[in-house]
Amino acid sequence: MNHSFQPTTELEQILQKPAAQFTRRDIMDVMNEHDIRLLNFRYAGGDGKLKLLNFAPSNQAHLESILTFGERVDGSSLFQHIDNASSDLYVIPLYRTAFMDPFTEQPTLSIFCTFFTADGTPLQSAPQYIMQKAYEELQKRTGYQFKMLAELEYYIRGPKDEVFKGTDQKGYHASAPFAKYEHIRQAALDTLVRCGGKVKYGHSEVGTFYTHNYLYEQHEIEFLPEEPELAIFHLLLAKWILRMYCKQEELTVSWAPKICEGKAGSGLHFHMQLEKENQNKMLENGELSDDARRVIAGIMDMADVLTAFGNTIPTSYLRLVPGQEAPTYICWGYRNRSALVRVPLGWTTKKDMAKLANPMETESASANEIRQTVEFRVPDGSADVYLLAAGLITAATHGLTMPDALTLADKTFVSKNIFSADYQDKLKTLKQLPTCCVDSGHRLLERHDVLEQFGAFKPELINSFAKNLIALNDNELNKKLTRDSQLINQIVAKYMDTM
Repeated sequence: MNHSFQPTTELEQILQKPAAQFTRRDIMDVMNEHDIRLLNFRYAGGDGKLKLLNFAPSNQAHLESILTFGERVDGSSLFQHIDNASSDLYVIPLYRTAFMDPFTEQPTLSIFCTFFTADGTPLQSAPQYIMQKAYEELQKRTGYQFKMLAELEYYIRGPKDEVFKGTDQKGYHASAPFAKYEHIRQAALDTLVRCGGKVKYGHSEVGTFYTHNYLYEQHEIEFLPEEPELAIFHLLLAKWILRMYCKQEELTVSWAPKICEGKAGSGLHFHMQLEKENQNKMLENGELSDDARRVIAGIMDMADVLTAFGNTIPTSYLRLVPGQEAPTYICWGYRNRSALVRVPLGWTTKKDMAKLANPMETESASANEIRQTVEFRVPDGSADVYLLAAGLITAATHGLTMPDALTLADKTFVSKNIFSADYQDKLKTLKQLPTCCVDSGHRLLERHDVLEQFGAFKPELINSFAKNLIALNDNELNKKLTRDSQLINQIVAKYMDTM
């Protein structure tokens, strides 16, 4: 047994090995020895929600057949781009993703799946495959590993409570009894970790408000860096877990970008980092490395295209308004929340701060741990998370291979709030993000070549995605909303629970 291994999930504890090493035989042994008689396949469809296929294997041979050969599904019912005249797909389990289902009465094991075509090859049009292909290209062309983590912001809506009321728009890091749904967030964190998720922390967010007979309370869960496949699996898992806990208490959860005019919106920020041999390579001599700046430059060059996958509904652009923390201009800066890409604190002080804060501590800790990331602040909960991740990976590859990347990084760097009075000349040199889905769709078509250059994105997908965005016809929406508060409420309500 590997004594350095520290299991975090129930299956890792049982098998005494990390999930990355799970085999088909491991899954069969666990189900047999622990009398687990139900099996679930889970996978995301084109709408981004987790789907479910239930199995009750009748014997070991049946179980082995399911785990070996997967099952058939109707691809045309899962993805818009698949023709129902030839729509059969295989779903094949990924053993490394297995976890004990936390919500079933009978012991049940769940496994994430991937899609294969009739000829036994991966479905190249599946968003999951596109992300994997983009990542393979980054590794091949640059030699780096790429890790990412999400900040999942969401609102919980429940009955109005007059006892220990939270302060409007002052909910940041509030604690019970002022944060009413802290217990749901904590339960979700614990369950997510037991299912394999890697969590950094959770907290209440700024947004707290009361309207009609409801309390709307904003929260956030932030993950730890993982390679793209697991990062997205665990993001989808977190959304499912939150839905399940809220359903139990007859509450509503929403990651819609805008819930109410004048109140804080919810984003889905993504942090990224480069690694080699499991070492963070974002810093060099305590400063942001040239390759980290090249990654930022790639994102700067592709930011308008990335909104097509990260901001996919009209209310996305009600959140992206000038002068607030959500970005509207293509720029980056250190610890700058008005910028599109923020370089947050990365534990670069090289000081043992815990020892300084606790003078009685006799043991010294290493002060050389590097956690530096860069944060893409544009997306929201409407994102197609697989395609967004694929786009960010492609942008990183683009920047790392672009000859003038460092020049572009210099041109788009900002050192202060871009809306401050003494920064207006700099503001005039910066490009603006799209202001609506129509604009985003057109920019996707105009810049299709930058997405297609490494082979992961195909023209058919880009054209289809752009067509759907343009069809939303929201290019005059902001003007209409300034004159019609009732229309604002209708638009917000339409998209609040659709993701």
